[in-house]
Amino acid sequence: MSSEPPYVLYHRLADPASAAIRAKIVEAGLKPLVDFQNVEGDGADAFAARGGRAVPALWDGKRLHQGSDAVRLALGAIIASGEQQK
Repeated sequence: MSSEPPYVLYHRLADPASAAIRAKIVEAGLKPLVDFQNVEGDGADAFAARGGRAVPALWDGKRLHQGSDAVRLALGAIIASGEQQK
């Protein structure tokens, strides 16, 4: 099994929506599953390669969920699956 987290959050440090999503991930206990990548730094190339346009955005291994509402829905599905407890 890979040691890489299965999800990637693409964000901007100074973006309030990104900050709110980062806080939600930490509060929900999902941080071990989510790699935070700043699109203004190391995450820029991967974000662009996945068709990224809007932050926050969550890559789930298959799809890039872009915008706060889409990311919140995706996080809700992760929480509902109980994946953070594995």
